[in-house]
Amino acid sequence: MNLPPDKARLLRQYDNEKKWELICDQERFQVKNPPHTYIQKLKGYLDPAVTRKKFRRRVQESTQVLRELEISLRTNHIGWVREFLNEENKGLDVLVEYLSFAQYAVTFDFESLENSVENSMDKSKPWSRSIEDLHRGTNLPSPVGNSISRSGRHSTLRYNTLPSRRTLKNSRLVSKKDDVHVCIMCLRAIMNYQYGFNMVMSHPHAVNEIALSLNNKNPRTKALVLELLAAVCLVRGGHEIILSAFDNFKEVCGEKQRFEKLMEHFRNEDNNIDFMVACMQFINIVVHSVEDMNFRVHLQYEFTKLGLDEYLDKLKHTESDKLQVQIQAYLDNVFDVGALLEDAETKNAALERVEELEENISHLSEKLQDTENEAMAKIVELEKQLMQRNKELDVIREIYKDANTQVHTLRKMVKEKEEAIQRQSTLEKKIHELEKQGTIKIQKKGDGDISILPVALASGMVPAGSEVSGTPGTPGAASSVPLPPPPPPLPAMAGTPEAGEGLWWCDPVLSPSGDGRVGTFFIPGGSSSAPLPPPPPPSAPPLPGTASPTVVFNSGLAAVKIKKPIKTKFRMPVFNWVALKPNQINGTVFNEIDDERILEDLNVDEFEEIFKTKAQGPAIDLTSSKQKITQKGSNKVTLLDANRAKNLAITLRKAGKTADEICKAIHVFDLKTLPVDFVECLMRFLPTENEVKVLRLYERERKPIENLSDEDRFMMQFSKIERLMQKMTIMAFIGNFAESIQMLTPQLHAIIAASVSIKSSQKLKKILEIILALGNYMNSSKRGAVYGFKLQSLDLLLETKSTDRKQTLLHYISNVVKEKYQHVSLFYNELHYVEKAAAVSLENVLLDVKELQRGLELTKREYTMHDHNTMLKDFIQNNEGKLKKLQDDAKIAQDAFDDAVKYFGENPKTTPPSVFFPVFVRFVKAYKQAEEENELRKKQEQALMEKLMEQEALMEQQDQKSPSHKTKRQQQELIAELRRRQVKDNRHVYEGKDGAIEDIITALKKNNITKFPNVHSRVRISSSTPVVEDTQS
Repeated sequence: MNLPPDKARLLRQYDNEKKWELICDQERFQVKNPPHTYIQKLKGYLDPAVTRKKFRRRVQESTQVLRELEISLRTNHIGWVREFLNEENKGLDVLVEYLSFAQYAVTFDFESLENSVENSMDKSKPWSRSIEDLHRGTNLPSPVGNSISRSGRHSTLRYNTLPSRRTLKNSRLVSKKDDVHVCIMCLRAIMNYQYGFNMVMSHPHAVNEIALSLNNKNPRTKALVLELLAAVCLVRGGHEIILSAFDNFKEVCGEKQRFEKLMEHFRNEDNNIDFMVACMQFINIVVHSVEDMNFRVHLQYEFTKLGLDEYLDKLKHTESDKLQVQIQAYLDNVFDVGALLEDAETKNAALERVEELEENISHLSEKLQDTENEAMAKIVELEKQLMQRNKELDVIREIYKDANTQVHTLRKMVKEKEEAIQRQSTLEKKIHELEKQGTIKIQKKGDGDISILPVALASGMVPAGSEVSGTPGTPGAASSVPLPPPPPPLPAMAGTPEAGEGLWWCDPVLSPSGDGRVGTFFIPGGSSSAPLPPPPPPSAPPLPGTASPTVVFNSGLAAVKIKKPIKTKFRMPVFNWVALKPNQINGTVFNEIDDERILEDLNVDEFEEIFKTKAQGPAIDLTSSKQKITQKGSNKVTLLDANRAKNLAITLRKAGKTADEICKAIHVFDLKTLPVDFVECLMRFLPTENEVKVLRLYERERKPIENLSDEDRFMMQFSKIERLMQKMTIMAFIGNFAESIQMLTPQLHAIIAASVSIKSSQKLKKILEIILALGNYMNSSKRGAVYGFKLQSLDLLLETKSTDRKQTLLHYISNVVKEKYQHVSLFYNELHYVEKAAAVSLENVLLDVKELQRGLELTKREYTMHDHNTMLKDFIQNNEGKLKKLQDDAKIAQDAFDDAVKYFGENPKTTPPSVFFPVFVRFVKAYKQAEEENELRKKQEQALMEKLMEQEALMEQQDQKSPSHKTKRQQQELIAELRRRQVKDNRHVYEGKDGAIEDIITALKKNNITKFPNVHSRVRISSSTPVVEDTQS
């Protein structure tokens, strides 16, 4: 059945009864006749020798023959069609000739209204020529040209004689039937194959005859013609062919303007909506499917002159939805040149306004930058105050802690003292009780001490040592009389000598001074002093000295290897690069490479030969060149290297100062006389040790200094400046100090502000909490729960995708935050200056601050030697505070950054700002993008849902009206789904293959071709409509 794959799949789903019915229908319409059968019959209708009666009998079956031919062309395999069109049968020529014959009477009758029959039959008319004469006498141009010249429609009739009245009557007989309509159907079936389409496009008269079929009285035929011509317009090169056909139409039908007859039909056939829709669609396509805007306006004006605009105004209230769509499509595509001109003028005014606004934005950006810098400075100042208050709070806490400890100790001492007093009172009571019982006797001495003697010893039998001594440290003796068991002895205080001596009732707490007296009792005491504190730690080592002036700065020129000049054999062109200053290469890639070593590996002779300049002197060696230079300047002695002296001379000329002025300015550090740029250039020419030796030797030999060159005399005076290296370095330091402060301060402020904002952001903390929760939920069953994660894990949120691969974990988190934690959705607004901090190298900034400190110390030492120098004095007084503030900022920046990094579980030593802050920058950027994509997805889903609901409501209404419509709709949905799977959501571009014309006509009927935007594409159609490209064979 020669079905396409999608329809074949649909056919397989039918039951056997339905399949057999379709096969029977196919057999019923399958034409078994070979192509030459139809061709012979068509040629018989065109035979001019046949009689009128015989022609009437033959032509009765012409329409049926053409219908069978159309079915054969449409349903038979491609081989049958190729046989019909081959050189032997020439079916296309026969079919075109019959079409011309069938509509000959219509055109003739139209011409007879304009002219008399005699004039129309005049032999001098060009249409009276036979087609053989036309083929022999004219060279037909290519069908893709601008026009196909046709003298008249009748030139297509294959007659060797003039058209007779019999031919005219026969044509009138045929024109009353549907032969023209069926002929167009046959041509459409042929054009649906790529092979047949190419033949029709290359045929000299086929498209012309199709266009002339618009004269047919049947509106259905005219609609068919317009659909076919509109489809050809959408083929590459087809638009020119259609315009050429209408040029021919104008000449044959005697139109004053092109498309005049078409507009006439459009106005008169107002009762046939299908024709009006086809006509309006054709006008829209033929006018607006061209790329050239000027040409489009020209075609548009053609129809405007024919009254299209006024007629469309009358039709704007038409009840036909299809016609309304086509009219609106045309109006949407119309180019209003006046409006465009007005828009152009408005655009110029808008551009001026844009320029003004851009200038305002530039000023506002500068103000914003200043405001940000001020805000960062305020943040840093507040951070300083906060840190100071924190330090004060820590001190107060320590004081409170010590006071609390002392209070606790005093309370303990008071408690112990009360207990001792109570014990003393108890002992006294017991002693008095013993004295009353007569067990002991108390004896008072003259010095106030007392002695306790047993009654047995009171008569004078007291052993030695029984008396309690009043001297501290003297051991007391116990009475031989058994006494009540004493309580356990109290522990001696730390450091008390002979802690075990004394009476058993003594309480050392009662005598903090060391005196053992309590009341009248002697109590041996001990030292209660605390042990001495450990010695203080050794003091910090002194700051490293700067004994050698060449290592004051990393950027000092003594640390830069002086490169030897390269002498070339030929004069070389100049490479205009932008060179870095010697003090700018520190820390760059150029500090790590050695270009001199590369030159050893290269063939420099070949390099010179390739790049030497055209203007060259004779090749000479360097020794002879030196001799010539020496001879030329024999009146001056040169002690310096030639290139070095030349560069020095260039540098001195830039300054415009004498050697005395330069040396004096260096001596007094005068940066007004010598700009810092000149000082840095001059530092390249600091005299080397060998140069100083040569100059001093020349001076000791008392040779005339006048004989030296200007550069040598300057170098001799230059080298006599004391501490030249230190002074030049100090001048460079002073000149660049303000710029360095201005450059480093915002970087430190950015680090401080970003660190504080990230650490203090509660919303960011909540986001991390959500991420940790979801991550543990995903991983805990396999890897176990974790308590935190590295910040680099934030980058992996985009790599973790959902099952359908349509969203990532970050998209999900964004949705969760928006739905559940709306208050933290704008967490990134709390992260200030993170992008600026990400671009800061804190390590280099801190090194620069240290270098500034070293430079200031060197300046101070120099000032101590020259305390009369007001320049150094003013500089130190004005900038020492600034440097101190910068150092404080550096300390705060380092501490704040370290705290922030540690706060997020990272190591400050291995995580610099260039690694730490970009993590948040990338995360915020990805989070914002995920928010936007989620919002877009929701809008698309909502729109799709609304569309589906509308379609379902419409389908339900249609299903209720017609149950069979439901089955048909399901089949159409199946076919549409199969086609969508085949194209895989990509726009299908046809390359002139089989079925292209039919697809375009189907798209036209569905109103899929309405808009023609101004893009560089040949075919202006919607994305759902295929583009047809014709490949001429």
